Amino acid sequence: MVRAVVGYSVLAVIGIVALRLLFGLLGLAFKLIWALLWLAALGFIFYLIIKIISPTTARKVRETIQGEPDA
Repeated sequence: MVRAVVGYSVLAVIGIVALRLLFGLLGLAFKLIWALLWLAALGFIFYLIIKIISPTTARKVRETIQGEPDA
């Protein structure tokens, strides 16, 4: 009886630790994804502003990112 209770207690502690680890990693992944989306949005807004102010500079930026066309 005591052995079964101790076994379930140990199993519960291991489960809680595993869940905390899992949710911690998921939280980290969501934070990283959110940061990447935020930086992408800022870059897009920055590019649009450059495109409105100076289209030739925006074209140079686009060519630098995409690479030189072959043809």
